[in-house]
Amino acid sequence: MLRQFLLMFLLLAAPAHAQWKEASSDHFVIYSEQPEKDIRDFAERLERFHNAMAEVLQQPRKKPSPSNRVTIYVVRDQAAISKLMRGNQTVAGFYVPRAGGSTAFVPRVDSDITKASFSEIILLHEYAHHFLISISDETYPHWLNEGMAEFFGTAKFDKDGSVGVGLPAKHRNLELVYADEVPIEHLIDTSLYFAKKGKFYDSFYGRSWLLFHYLFFNTERKGQLSDYLIKVRSGMDELEAARAAFGDLKKLERELESYYTRRQWNYRQIVADAVKPGPINITPLSMGAAAMMKVRIQSKRGVDDKMAKELLPEAQAIAARYPTDPFVQSALAEAEYDAGNDAAAISAAERALAVNPAELNAHIQKGYAMARLAKTRSDAAAAWSEVRKQFIKVNKIEPDHPIPLIQYYQSYVEQGIAPPKVALDGLFWAHRLAPFDQNVRWSIANEQFSTGQFREALDTLAPLANNPHQSDLSDKAKELMASARDKLAVAEQKSAVTSTGD
Repeated sequence: MLRQFLLMFLLLAAPAHAQWKEASSDHFVIYSEQPEKDIRDFAERLERFHNAMAEVLQQPRKKPSPSNRVTIYVVRDQAAISKLMRGNQTVAGFYVPRAGGSTAFVPRVDSDITKASFSEIILLHEYAHHFLISISDETYPHWLNEGMAEFFGTAKFDKDGSVGVGLPAKHRNLELVYADEVPIEHLIDTSLYFAKKGKFYDSFYGRSWLLFHYLFFNTERKGQLSDYLIKVRSGMDELEAARAAFGDLKKLERELESYYTRRQWNYRQIVADAVKPGPINITPLSMGAAAMMKVRIQSKRGVDDKMAKELLPEAQAIAARYPTDPFVQSALAEAEYDAGNDAAAISAAERALAVNPAELNAHIQKGYAMARLAKTRSDAAAAWSEVRKQFIKVNKIEPDHPIPLIQYYQSYVEQGIAPPKVALDGLFWAHRLAPFDQNVRWSIANEQFSTGQFREALDTLAPLANNPHQSDLSDKAKELMASARDKLAVAEQKSAVTSTGD
């Protein structure tokens, strides 16, 4: 009897094995091992946050196509985030914007607290960027882009379903007090800021938040922020636009210093009915899918050649145990493709599709592998035709999925022939669906430049050139913008000569 009691006690005391689940909502897909209540609460917070941004910015509620939602992987802890960031200990979460695959990685979130944790603030900050660029292809000055993201990122979620936005960015306090100060002129002028930026950490993010918060809530300066943005988007220099809209910048800077010392801060409370989320469906993953989640997360994070080859044996071993699980086989197809094994990727994708003909990731990985093989085929024309047919299949399953539109266009580029109008139209539509994807934006700009649409190319390139995370692509964008300006100057000179001649 005692042995039976002890056995029962041990069984009851043992923690339940965590089970991976998928939460699907209007704007997000979440994968997590947390209890269902926690996942649902987290999904509801995110949907309420999206709706709060739409309410404040007066945007219509739009439900995106399934593949244009943001997928969030909730990992165990900060150490797991660090591993995904290849050893970076300072990152508490991160977001990767990609057409048809925008992804965020965060540690577990406590949805019982009203105010966002630091990792959740980072997620909300990055989603704010995602939201802002999705509602307008117009570029924002760097300070305004970051200031707005900080403003929304400190949201609080009350138990009655309401959302508060514009709370003080307390995580920026030390930065505002101790970091290198950024003068108001440097803060407002993007090019001046990067030209003068020192090697040490500065107060740019904190001061950007402070300036936006002040202009948003200060009744005496009502309308100045909108006026400033209109002037910038009409082509006025950022500093000139600021002086025209805000007046004396030194006076504004003094007002900011005084504003920061206040004891009470305004924020906007949005009632529950205005931010009510849509339905949230939570389903447990299959045993195979749960076993493959580690591989899937790493693949979606991105791998180099070495990492891909190291990850593959684990993917193959799991897939061997679950040969008829479409989630597992499509994840294997992705791992095989990343490792350079195109034939194996196609085989795995076909196993997934045999069970579920609508498995999108399997279709896409098969298309990627077919495209890479087509580059080496002697019958290139026939091979590229098959590639296009493969991506047309994906387009028929989900017409607004950007990846098949991009790859259909890319198939002509890779084949070395001019893309037809239908392919160009598809690329431009993919850009509308995913304006945050830098590679798509770059392709659009090159098409515009090559067809003499130099002003349009400049508008398309501006967000790339002004990207605060400097990259090779931002450098290329600056070079192409310089060429576009030269072309415009020549065209305007010719036009002036022609007019004089008349």
